[in-house]
Amino acid sequence: MIMLRQLFGAKPNRDLGEHLYAQAVEQARSPAFYTTLGVSDRIDARFELYIAHVLLVIMRLRDESEEGAEIAQQLFDVFVSALDNTLRELGVGDTSMAKKMRKLGESMYGRMTAYEPTIRAGDHEGLTQALVRNVYEGEGSDGASALASYILDTRAALEGQQFADLVRNIRWIGIPS
Repeated sequence: MIMLRQLFGAKPNRDLGEHLYAQAVEQARSPAFYTTLGVSDRIDARFELYIAHVLLVIMRLRDESEEGAEIAQQLFDVFVSALDNTLRELGVGDTSMAKKMRKLGESMYGRMTAYEPTIRAGDHEGLTQALVRNVYEGEGSDGASALASYILDTRAALEGQQFADLVRNIRWIGIPS
């Protein structure tokens, strides 16, 4: 039985990717983002919060080690798979799936490449502007500044967590009120 599980079972890093993805999604779904920071409860705004949280974890993992980079890739793969599953649940047919997945993938990659340099640089203003465009649909918002602070503070908090602790249970910071 053990040999069959080793041959056909889930890979440990895939399991870790799923575990970390579930934690990122749970945090991104925190009601305070919507009630306190004024994020609209729309599918695209939720998608933006998922991207931000997954990106923060991926950055932390990649910065750790080769093992961390492998786990980060698994987390990314789980995220892409979850997007595919969500589209299927929404009734997107096989004939248009590739086109929709490509568009979502481009959007996700674009956001990650736009957010990462501002997060790494600790550029509060640049991150705030990106969040105004992508999360708040161009509407100036005090919430965008608070969300940028949350993201930058979360980045610092994740950097302070030991790798082994992080992969077991991410300790997110509180959402500003």
